[in-house]
Parts: sequence; C-alpha cells; structure tokens
Amino acid sequence: MSQTIALKNEWDVQAARNLYNINRWGARYFDINEAGHVVAMPLREAGASVDLTDVIEEAKGRSLKFPVLIRFQDILRHRVESFNQAFRASIAEFNYQNSYRGVFPIKVNQLREVVEELLDAGKPYQFGLEVGSKPELFAGLALQNQPGSLIICNGYKDAQFIRIALMGIKLGSKVILVVEKLEELKQIIAVSRQMGVEPIIGIRARLMSKGAGKWAESGGENAKFGLNTAELIAATDLLRAEKLGHCFKLLHFHIGSQVPDILTIKKAVQEAARFYAKLFKMGFALETLDVGGGCGVDYDGSGCAFDSSTNYSLQEYTNDIVYYIGDICNQEKVPHPQIISESGRALVAHHSVLIVEVLGAIEKLKDVEQFQYGDNEHSLVRELLDLRKNIARFNKLEAYHDALERKEDAQQMFALGLLELPDKAKIESLYWAIAQEVVASFRGQAYIPEEILKLEDSLGDQFLCNFSVFQSLLDHWALGQLFPIMPVSRLNELPTREGTLVDITCDSDGQVKKFIDLRDVRDTLKIHALRSNGNGPEPYYLGFFLMGAYQDIMGDLHNLFGRVNEVHVFLDPDEPAGYYIEEIIEGTTVAQALTSVQYDENELKRRMKMQIDEAIKSDRLKPSEGMRLLDDYERGLKEYTYLNIQ
Repeated sequence: MSQTIALKNEWDVQAARNLYNINRWGARYFDINEAGHVVAMPLREAGASVDLTDVIEEAKGRSLKFPVLIRFQDILRHRVESFNQAFRASIAEFNYQNSYRGVFPIKVNQLREVVEELLDAGKPYQFGLEVGSKPELFAGLALQNQPGSLIICNGYKDAQFIRIALMGIKLGSKVILVVEKLEELKQIIAVSRQMGVEPIIGIRARLMSKGAGKWAESGGENAKFGLNTAELIAATDLLRAEKLGHCFKLLHFHIGSQVPDILTIKKAVQEAARFYAKLFKMGFALETLDVGGGCGVDYDGSGCAFDSSTNYSLQEYTNDIVYYIGDICNQEKVPHPQIISESGRALVAHHSVLIVEVLGAIEKLKDVEQFQYGDNEHSLVRELLDLRKNIARFNKLEAYHDALERKEDAQQMFALGLLELPDKAKIESLYWAIAQEVVASFRGQAYIPEEILKLEDSLGDQFLCNFSVFQSLLDHWALGQLFPIMPVSRLNELPTREGTLVDITCDSDGQVKKFIDLRDVRDTLKIHALRSNGNGPEPYYLGFFLMGAYQDIMGDLHNLFGRVNEVHVFLDPDEPAGYYIEEIIEGTTVAQALTSVQYDENELKRRMKMQIDEAIKSDRLKPSEGMRLLDDYERGLKEYTYLNIQ
C-alpha cells in the first residue's frame, strides 16, 4: 500500500519521470522526451533515441494489430558488451590471472531471433550458450558452429542427451556436461566409452549458501540440482577409479534467479571458490569455475534488496565475483580459474517492450450524477444526500463510516426484498461520491488512516486492456513479479485517473493490481483520462517494460490467446529517423491457436459448411447469405487472436 504521490500544480516531464520512476528502472535505456513520449535509447548516450509512438504509428501503417511487442536488438548487443567489459574491468582492477567467458541460458528466452543476436554480439568475447533440455541442446549445437564454441549442459540428462552432447565434442565444440546427480556421472562415462569420446565433465556443487527472494529455494542444501559434499567426494573417487580425473574441468554452482542482495552472492562465491581450491589441491586440474546465474534486474528502480529489485550494480556484481575468487585462490595458493557466468535475465530483460491498447474504463463514479432526486426518496437515500450536502461540517472519517453503514444497510434490505433496484443504485452511487470526497480531504496530510488508503485504491477505475496476462505477463500472475508499466505518450499532461488493469480473458485472475513504486508496492496505476475524437475513442497505449526474460517464452494459451505481433528495431545512422524496423513477426492466428490444441483447420471448415448447407436446405438461410457467413468464418481463422479495435 502506498500513499498517492503529491502532484505539483504545474505538471512537467520531470514530474512524469518521478512518478513512473523511469530514470531508475530504465537503466538509461528508456526516458521521456519533451513531447511527453517514452523513448528508447538502445546504446544509451552513444546512439539515437527511438520514440515509441513513432514505432506504434509505423506498426499501424503496416496493418499490425495490437498488442505488439517491440524488440530493440541493439539493447541485446549492448548488454552482452556491458557484461564482458564489466568483467574485464574487474579482472584488470584485481590483477586476476585468468579470463572471463559468458554463456546465455537459453531457457530465459529461447526465441531464435534473440539467441542469434546474442551470439553474434558475443563473437568477440567467445560468448557461449547454456542448455538444460534436449530441445535446447539440439538448437544450441546447430547455432554454435565454430570450433571451440562453448556449450554448458545443465539439467537432468538421459543417454540420448549425453550422446548428442558428445557429438558436439566430436565436431569441435567445447561441450561441458555438468553432473547434477551421481548416477548421471556413471551414465556419462558409459556412453562416452561407447562412442569413443572423452567427455568434458563439470560438477554442480550443492552449496550451503542459497539465494534470496522468490527463487531462493533453487539454491542451498535442499536444492533440486547438484551434489552435496559427500556425493562430490564419491564422484571424484569414481573419476579416479575410471582414470578420467583429467576430464573433470569445471565446478559449477547456482544460487537462484534474480538474487536481490549482493551479500548473498558474496557468500556463495566465497564458498564455491573454496570448493574449487580444495578440489584442485586434491589433484584435479580444474580449469573453470561457473558461478551460474542470479544477476538481478532492478524492475522497480528502488535499488534495494526487495524481490523486484537489486541493491548492486553490474560492476559491483563482477567486482565481487572476481575479487573473492582471486582472494580465496591466493589464500589456497592455487591457480585462478577461468570464470563463466550464466546470466540471462540481466542480459535480455531490457530489450523488449509490450505495447497494449486500453479499450475503455470501468468507473465507479461514472453514473453518480445521472440520477434525479425528488421529495419521496427512500430514507437511506435521503440520509446519504444530507451527508453529502453537509460533508464539510463532518469529521471526514466519521462521515465515511456513516456512509458505509448506510450502504451495508441497503445491501441487507435488498437481500430481504425490502429495497428496489433504483433505490439500491442511488445509494451505491451516493456512497462512492461521498467516499471520493473523503479521500480527497486526506490528501497531503502527514498521516492517512489505513482504511482511507484502502478506500482510495477501491475508488480506482478498472482499465480494460487488449492483451492476456497469462500469455504476456505470466510471472506477474504466477509469482507476483512486478514490471514497470506506464503510458507511452501524453506524459506532458497530468494523469488524473487511477486504477488497475484487466485483460480480455474470461478469467478473474487476468488483471494487474500491483505496480512498482520507489518505496513500496502500489495497488493502482496513474494514467490519463481516456479521450474521444470525432471518430470515437482516441487510441491510448501502455508500455509494459523489461519483458525480455522468460515472459516471451513462458506464456500460457489461456482462452487461446497466442503469441503477439512483433517488430524488431535496429539503429542505423543512415536512416532519417536513426533507426529502422528490421523485421516483423506476425502473432498467432485463430487457426494456429486452435491447431495447438488438436483442432484441424480443414475439419472445422468442413463442419461449418455442413451446418450452413443444412440451414440453406431448411430455408433458414439464403444461399448467398450462407456463402458470406462461411467466408467470414474461414477468413476469421486467419486473423489475430486478440481484439481488432477499429
């Protein structure tokens, strides 16, 4: 719960920046220009800015319907470069005697256009991939086609997984099989001997240290993956017995996704480095320490150890990893290992923005003034009219309690059949009008009672948005993950409405009612009043930011709303606007969504034609009308699954 932000009488763009916190979570990739439009700066200050409203207009000009996902491919490239440069700076500062090599965990975003862009940007840094399933391994091997290409294989493995990974070694790639359980090591040894290939083996250590936040349980001694200390010793004994100790090249650990607190990372790195050093002194010539993922994204911009934030910068993250590994190795007098990290969220989250159209608002106060009041009103109506008329003379909290009591009395009378619908409507409308005045009277006060804060939230509108929470914002629905959401235009105007967002699915969970705030979590979002022009409602768009990690790939087909339309934006100084739309990927059609759940398009058409033919035979339809209806049905199968707003 948070109090309404005190708004200046003179609204400006800086006030908008403060309200939506864009200067903090935007990480210098997003800002607001003087026209009040959100702009993207994919290369930060080193490149052109892209006005999101211009991209929206170009998408509309190309007949794309909303929602639309905008990918800024240059942000992906910039993130890869930033990570590598940060590690190189840390290595230089602390005189670390080895190198850094990053990999992208495909599970974070398996889309080909994302993975290929990252690999291309990572060529100067020998950037690799991490895979955790057979489909990911098959894709990774095909994409990593250069000799020495690095692929880290995590997750549980069967014989086929191991065979395909060993095939990669035969083809010249550096494919490292990370052992997640002791039985897996035995199978790796057996399959490698069948194929005549020496495996490159890594072992995931199950540390005592674990992460924090929503994904804390993916690390620690009760984690799903990895070997505890006793199992680690058993694995090393097995490798020695099989004369494969020289194949053990990598030690791995992972403490969870989106680690908010740098202290958690410091402790885990120190523990893992000690494991590495002790194993090296036992005679295993380890070359690499894989610190896993966990580098977080500051979704709310608060810069604190909150689930949706981080209390550290990228440079602090790399500094601590490099310093503590080097320090432990120096203490133990063992060589510094090459460092691998598997950061995914921090690489790709910033690069995509979901643009959603607001269709309308469900307003509690919309109908307050529509009623005409006479002399013979119901007693409860009269009491509320008197309370509203004289509210200036009342204690405001007492006035609210009186209005609430009358509303509850009305509900009880209605349930007993003692109150008519018109009277009930008047009572509810007057209650909300009084509530609005009470809330307004508390604004700006040093202390606001909790029930008034809750009342303020309940007065908010519900804004109907053309998208599916389950398809595009799954982590918000399932885990309560917060994402920055804000209007992309009219930001030089004061936003006067406040409310929650509801999607177009038929599920009551299809809503967003928690929003980022610098100090707490807001229960409503401030947006502008919707306007009409001569042709109907004026288009109004919200941007959902930092959507590039997991949300692209984990979407659910609830109500069969499929993948959204995409546009890919590239910077180009030769273009008049400084950028161009490089690619458009059309979203899921009705037919494609139905096919995904085993409906055959041709069979559906055949069945509809049978019904129309029968209607024509029984004179319920004229033949020409029947053919038009069939054409509408067949054409509709080729259309976008989301609403088509004219």
